[in-house]
Amino acid sequence: MDESGLRALGILAIAQVGDAVFELMVRARLCSSQPTAAKLHRARVKHVNAAAQAAYMERLEPLLTEAERDVARRARNARAANVPKAVTRAEYAASTAFEALLGYLYLSGQTGRLNILFEELCHENGAPG
Repeated sequence: MDESGLRALGILAIAQVGDAVFELMVRARLCSSQPTAAKLHRARVKHVNAAAQAAYMERLEPLLTEAERDVARRARNARAANVPKAVTRAEYAASTAFEALLGYLYLSGQTGRLNILFEELCHENGAPG
């Protein structure tokens, strides 16, 4: 999808796609080390939640290109209808920025860059995989 198509889609819709992309990447990574569905679920929820994703965004921020920073900034500033009670508004905004970044990379066909950033997280303690 080109830039005009992505802008027309809207940043929160892009974040929805990014949420699904991240969940799939985490599940695929964890499947090799979590032999049962229950263990897979417990391991997955450690990573696929707003607080963890906000921390991941903070780790990735220094590595982002200008275009990626712009996507994250637009998502961080988007008005979310409901913020879950378990996280602060700032954490939720950072989590939305993280999801939008992943959605942007996926939808724009930059899967190589997406994988590079995901692998960067996987090399950190407590990161997916």
